[in-house]
Amino acid sequence: MKAYRQGWTLRRRVVALLGVVLALLLGLAAAEAAVAAKNRQNIDAVLLKTGPLRVQAQELMSVLLDQETAVRGYAVNGDRNDLAPYQEGVRREQELITSIRGLSAGYPDVRREVDVVERQTTQWRAQVAEPVIATTERSGPAAGQALITDRTRQQFDGIRASITTLQDEILTVRQETAARVNSTSNALVVLLIVAALVVAVAGAVMLLSLDRILIRPLAALVGQVREVAEGDYQHRIEGSGPPEFRRLADDIDQMRQKIAQELDEVRQARERIEWVNDQLQKQAEELTRSNRDLEQFAYVASHDLQEPLRKVASFCQLLQRRYAGQLDERADQYIAFAVDGAQRMQRLINDLLAFSRIGRLTTGFTEVDLNRVMGDVAGQTEAARQYADAELTWDEMPTIRGEEPLLTNLLVNLVSNSVKFRRPDVPSKVHVSARLVDGEWEISCRDNGIGIEPEFADKIFVIFQRLHSKDAYPGTGIGLAIVKKIVEYHGGRVWVDTDVEEGTTIRFTLPALEADVEAAKAAAAAEAETAEAAEATPVDVARQPDGAASEEPPAAADRHDTNGGMKETVG
Repeated sequence: MKAYRQGWTLRRRVVALLGVVLALLLGLAAAEAAVAAKNRQNIDAVLLKTGPLRVQAQELMSVLLDQETAVRGYAVNGDRNDLAPYQEGVRREQELITSIRGLSAGYPDVRREVDVVERQTTQWRAQVAEPVIATTERSGPAAGQALITDRTRQQFDGIRASITTLQDEILTVRQETAARVNSTSNALVVLLIVAALVVAVAGAVMLLSLDRILIRPLAALVGQVREVAEGDYQHRIEGSGPPEFRRLADDIDQMRQKIAQELDEVRQARERIEWVNDQLQKQAEELTRSNRDLEQFAYVASHDLQEPLRKVASFCQLLQRRYAGQLDERADQYIAFAVDGAQRMQRLINDLLAFSRIGRLTTGFTEVDLNRVMGDVAGQTEAARQYADAELTWDEMPTIRGEEPLLTNLLVNLVSNSVKFRRPDVPSKVHVSARLVDGEWEISCRDNGIGIEPEFADKIFVIFQRLHSKDAYPGTGIGLAIVKKIVEYHGGRVWVDTDVEEGTTIRFTLPALEADVEAAKAAAAAEAETAEAAEATPVDVARQPDGAASEEPPAAADRHDTNGGMKETVG
């Protein structure tokens, strides 16, 4: 570490150079700020003082000419309306004199000329304008005209000369101010050029310094690192230049040594990974063959097995009908066993085909109204519900994206299971409901049947898995397996709710539409605002018949004697 501290570090060198440049630039910036402020003052004087002064001096001349013209016109016509420009000119003259004095603060020569003009105009009005007006009013136009002589005209010409002198003085002030603007602008340009030169010189010095203390040592270090990267792991890396580069070279050399030590382990790991990839490739090929065999089996089951099975079942039934009672009782029993076995085999094959087609033969997802689906379910299960004296009800159901035939099959299986696994002494009731939970519709099928023990909650979704004998409850044991596969195909999950006190409740989830999720969020926000408002408002207390008081929000009271759902009863 002591060797690294010898000499200036790269940071110290750069900071020193930047410090000198910064000091120079700050000095130049201060000088530029002062010159710029002075330049701004001069520009403001040109734009906001001398410019308006020239305009107002010209307007003052125009106003005085209006006064003189109005007095002459009144002396000729004797019409009082001709004095309106005179009166307006007097008022405007006073405003202009006041404004010129305000703008000429700091310009004593201009103010002196303004005083001269004001004094002359006052004398002219007192000696000429007012007497002419008074004489005309008293003695008529002829008497007024007699007062307008060459002397009065010369007196007004003196006012004109004074205003001309005022304008010349304003022009002189404006030119002097403009000259100062040019001077400060030139000084500002010079300072900017000096600053640019400082930056250019500093940049050149920085480039040369960086080339000597940074780029060359870095290029040498990069060359050594490239040799190691090309495979020469025994090449020792040595640094030069600032202490930071020498320390970096030592760190890279230590990394080189560690890489060389671990290279063998990497090669061994690569060999193991290649072996695993080979095994995965073999498994993928095996899975492909298995899927191909499954497709072939489905084809055979749907075509080759169905025909001889139908023939066996048909002839067994024909044998049963023709020779029933002609043979002994044991022969009739054997024939019945054969017919029942053939029929059960047909049902198993058909159920297995239906299970295998889920997800393979697809019509595409569309928006499906589950209320319409429940109507179809009620129609398809009507015969079984009529036989079992069962009641099917459902709440308002949502609209989701999915395949309507599969969703119909799903709900038909659930309702059929609820009707089938009923208690013999209790009328069967099946209720389907839906609620929105975390962006998903959670749909429940609840019944009052025999129920399911918690330890069998997962077992019932296994294909061909039965918890009862076929004599107690008919069926192939594939219905809930089909339910699970349809739900998972739609991106949901299915389970048995083991916390219910009576019967069986099977719940499954389906993704909700974005519009339903946004509507639920808006409703939750509105409900929260309503709850906050309710906390600040006294709650109505309704008296019960026995005298007890109960608190009930209005929304709950409005729901009394309403169902809000749909009901399908068969009995």
